[in-house]
Amino acid sequence: MTRSKILLPIMLSLALASCSDQGKGAGQAGAGAPARPPSPVSVLIMKKTEQPLTTVLSGRAEAFQSADIRPRVGGIIKQIAIKEGSFVKAGDLLYKIDDDTYRAAFAESQAALEKAEVSVPAAEANLQRYERLANTGATQKDYETARTTLLQAQASVAQAKATLQTAQINMQLTEVRAPFDGVTSATNFSVGNVVTASQTNSLMTLRQIDPIYIRLNESSVNLLRLQKAIANGKLQTKDADAKTDIRLQLEDGSDYPQIGKLDMSEMAVSTTTGTVSIRTLFDNPKNLILPGMYVRATITVGKETGYTIPQRAAGRNANGDLTAKFVTAENKVETRTFRSSQISGNNWLVTDGINDGDRLILDGFQWITDNATVNPIPADVDAKGFVIPKPAPDTTQAPKS
Repeated sequence: MTRSKILLPIMLSLALASCSDQGKGAGQAGAGAPARPPSPVSVLIMKKTEQPLTTVLSGRAEAFQSADIRPRVGGIIKQIAIKEGSFVKAGDLLYKIDDDTYRAAFAESQAALEKAEVSVPAAEANLQRYERLANTGATQKDYETARTTLLQAQASVAQAKATLQTAQINMQLTEVRAPFDGVTSATNFSVGNVVTASQTNSLMTLRQIDPIYIRLNESSVNLLRLQKAIANGKLQTKDADAKTDIRLQLEDGSDYPQIGKLDMSEMAVSTTTGTVSIRTLFDNPKNLILPGMYVRATITVGKETGYTIPQRAAGRNANGDLTAKFVTAENKVETRTFRSSQISGNNWLVTDGINDGDRLILDGFQWITDNATVNPIPADVDAKGFVIPKPAPDTTQAPKS
């Protein structure tokens, strides 16, 4: 019992001494550890330049022309001359309606015209005879009767000609032809079906897609801002005769090679969406754009002088204002807020809050806090938004000869 009382204080003393030595060693190791180097970040040197001011709008493709093809005469469809979904030229045969009855009506009209024409010479000769006998006892009544007979014969000829022309038109209308160049839809009728003149159901639909319309929708609020900027002289617009630069991006993200032009703009705001409809026109020689296709259009509306912030280097705060991080002269990180910004291609264009030579952080800013020390590395941004490091300056000197 006495031995245990003696050993217990000794063991506690040894344990405390061991802990003291370990703490001291850890403190010495921490004091001797090297400081963490500043994080490298890519920075873009800012410079004020004149940049195009753009707006990006979504829209849908619409056919340049569209026609529901209907027969103008009735009958049985005898032939479908086109392949569904094919391209046709103006005047190409689409459908052939059986024309037997129309040919018979044409022949009957021809005979009626010939019969009417035969009576005209006899009526003319009879009138001339009464004119010669006017002073030899022929009555005025006989003369007027002969004159009326001639006029009736001439009217019968004119009527027969009109009937013949109608019969000829009806016979020609049995061939349903394309009114313009375009692509055909699926046919709604087959060979043997009976159709009637100007029926409700169309035979097919023909659409012209070269050129093609792109209908865009712009917010009325944005239009008011644009008009205000022009009125205040902040926005340099193009000449009135200059072609508006409109470029498209297709559904798969690829750029459409053709440049479009403004065709018309609705002079009224939709009461349901608050937007203004803008129609643009694009050449479509390879038929890449089809009616109903969704596209995004970038329209250059003017120019403005300012600083461009790539979209990859920007963010938004809780109020929706544009934010970006910069490196100060002491290589410290600071966040700047821009209450006014506009779109310029793939960048944001701002006019204040930046000076020439300021360094904008391009990447990694999401994980860097303000006042953190960083190692800025100059870089550029290509047209697609990728960061391209600038080559380090060559500090080597050529050996002297």
